[in-house]
Amino acid sequence: MDKINVEMEQIKKTESVDIDEQKMVYDSSVDHKGRVPLRSSTGVWKASLFIIVIEFSERLSYFGIATSLIIYLTKVIHQDLKTAAKSVNYWTGVTTLMPLLGGFLADAYLGRFSTVLLSSTIYFLGLLLLTMSRVIPGLQPCDSNFCDERRKVHEPIFFLAIYLISIGTGGHKPSLESFGADQFDDENPKERRKKMSFFNWWNFGLCCGLLLGVTLIVYVQEHVSWAMADVILTVVMASSIAIFYAGRPFYRYRKTTGSPFIPMLNVLVAAIRKRNLQLPSNPSHLHDVPKSETTQRRLLGHTKRLKFLDKAAILDVTQDSIEQQQNPWKLATVTKVEELKLIINMIPIWLTTLPFGICVAQAATFFIKQGVTMNRKIIHNFEIPPASIYALTAVGMIIAVTIYDKILVPFLRRTTGNERGISILQRIGIGMIFSISTMVVAALVERKRLNVVHKNPLEGSASMSVFWLAPQFLILGIGDGFSLVGLQEYFYDQVPDSMRSLGIALYLSVIGAANFISSLLITIVDHITEESGKSWFGKDLNSSRLDYFYWLLAIITAVNLCVYVFVARSYTYKNVDSRTTMTVADCDDGDNRETMV
Repeated sequence: MDKINVEMEQIKKTESVDIDEQKMVYDSSVDHKGRVPLRSSTGVWKASLFIIVIEFSERLSYFGIATSLIIYLTKVIHQDLKTAAKSVNYWTGVTTLMPLLGGFLADAYLGRFSTVLLSSTIYFLGLLLLTMSRVIPGLQPCDSNFCDERRKVHEPIFFLAIYLISIGTGGHKPSLESFGADQFDDENPKERRKKMSFFNWWNFGLCCGLLLGVTLIVYVQEHVSWAMADVILTVVMASSIAIFYAGRPFYRYRKTTGSPFIPMLNVLVAAIRKRNLQLPSNPSHLHDVPKSETTQRRLLGHTKRLKFLDKAAILDVTQDSIEQQQNPWKLATVTKVEELKLIINMIPIWLTTLPFGICVAQAATFFIKQGVTMNRKIIHNFEIPPASIYALTAVGMIIAVTIYDKILVPFLRRTTGNERGISILQRIGIGMIFSISTMVVAALVERKRLNVVHKNPLEGSASMSVFWLAPQFLILGIGDGFSLVGLQEYFYDQVPDSMRSLGIALYLSVIGAANFISSLLITIVDHITEESGKSWFGKDLNSSRLDYFYWLLAIITAVNLCVYVFVARSYTYKNVDSRTTMTVADCDDGDNRETMV
């Protein structure tokens, strides 16, 4: 009878714990008062909506500036095509590499919420300075709408303003997106599924900001004034910061854990110290800690790759056991060893996604500049701004994300049994195929445009509709719906839990590094072709051969895709220990290896 009573008590305790876990969120997050969050009143979509609003505002500003930047540099500041393209690539590169610093500070010291607030304020100051450079008479580029000679003071103020925006983006982008994903509990099956949709709908909101940025804002720039467009962006950003702060009671917060790189350095030093020790035949003999002793991160299971690093988790029998466990430079846990392996395994993936980023970089430079030379009239002499054609990229992305999330994923879940439908790296690979197609179509359209110019040199390509560019923008947008969203999910999901903001920064750094490589590639190609007779990059588009450049990018990306498939097939996903939580990684087999078909 006593035994039955004890069993009944244990059942009641288990049920009580289950009910408590349904009410509360035990994933190391806290609410705005530092307490364990209540599931019903914090996180998930009720919190994410506030976060998506400020992302919408930031993307509205970014694309309103970025897509018309090359036009401003050539028309107002009077840079030639090659210099303007490099200036845009440098600015975009800095803007998308700064998140590496912002993500580190958010994860290690400031926290994601504080970083978003601080960086958004800097972003706002950049917009304010940009507005002043176009409103205050002494800072304006010139007195009239037609800027034949600009004031020298305008250029440094202008570049200071847009690079302040770069600094703001550096903290805003990685912290905000990872903060949004933090609102979903990985250990709760319902919230885990919602989190998989979060990245899709995050990008849906992003695309809405992009659409308005390249239509409404660009139209105001073209037909009203640059200053009025800046005023709109500044007011919208100020309003969105207030809305974001108003959502403070609904958010789930993560405590900072210090620099994530120190534990990795601990592992490396410990492994080198124990390089002469023999690895145990059974990985379970390696040093690790039970879940009850870790509150900041999930435990990771052992993987077979990079075995040398496993030596850091060997308990040396010739030394004092307690002393080793207290000194992280002498002994590391399996989880910390696996976290270092995750970062090392990401390097080949990061490198093989760079050519995709180079293709994306062309849309904000040469694609837009092509639109300037073409017929942009629609009806009754209504002429769309050249940068507005970029809206088709957002349309393509929205179509791809919606179809993928609402049709493909449910279908593929049933057929493959994979919770994601297809694996993350497969999704990225599909987007790369679309980027190759983009460059092929772009080369063919540019060849067509040059033929029109040669037949009628006086009129040029003004008789050719700008909508000839529509296919390359749409295909690029569809590719972004696969690759860009896949990269976001990959770098957020596969980094150690303490590096989520840095994970988003790594995704952005693909685009940033690709922009710098694009500028370097333009310089190299320009030098080689100029020595061969005629440069592919003339003073204007009609004297250039962008079609050859696009073919070159298509070939580079196609060759790289073969390398990417090889790397992805041998990739090992994060192996979250089943003792702590069900893994959300793509574990298709026992070794967690990728399958590319």
